[in-house]
Amino acid sequence: MKLPHLLLLNFALATYLTGLIWTVQLVHYPGFAYVAPEKFGAFHQHHTRTMSWVVLAPMVLELGLAGWLAGAAPELGSARWWQLALVVLIWASTFFISVPFHNRLGAEGYDYVAIDGLVRTNWLRTVAWTMRSSLLGWLLWKIL
Repeated sequence: MKLPHLLLLNFALATYLTGLIWTVQLVHYPGFAYVAPEKFGAFHQHHTRTMSWVVLAPMVLELGLAGWLAGAAPELGSARWWQLALVVLIWASTFFISVPFHNRLGAEGYDYVAIDGLVRTNWLRTVAWTMRSSLLGWLLWKIL
């Protein structure tokens, strides 16, 4: 695959996921606090089941494409490693921070402290995806 196409695919996935994470950060996660405690278990179960469809496949594809870009584009210099490092940071944050909060909410139900922790720590993923989209956009602009 030619570099512009590979870069464009990376950029498209990154911007999709960036838009999604900003929606989650500003609307969805804070909305958890407004769900009635007696309905929270069913709500959270629905959230985790449906969000998996929206985010899991794009994240896996993004990881693969980020690795491909890092390995196939030495002409991008250190930016090729930075974009991959941001994806690794996002994955680490997801599985070591966000998933444990979701597991806690799934097991214990409504817990304002866990909801607040989820909102606060999700800024790491929000900023990382925003940085990756910006970096890829700049690289795309530079080569086109």
